[in-house]
Amino acid sequence: MSRRVALTMAVVVAAFGLTACGGGGDRWCEHDATDRRVSDSHCEKNEPGYEWESDGDSKSKKKKTRH
Repeated sequence: MSRRVALTMAVVVAAFGLTACGGGGDRWCEHDATDRRVSDSHCEKNEPGYEWESDGDSKSKKKKTRH
């Protein structure tokens, strides 16, 4: 019974990992302070200081307007 539960949990975790990314390679995990790509496991664990980034992120530079 223990093997069956472990196998079921492994399948559920793997399936969640495949769907969590939403599009495959268009999202990655970055360290906030350095903006360097790191292992996805940091973001998957919701560790402080790490966040998901993507090509379509709109948080990049905002244009300043003069009045």
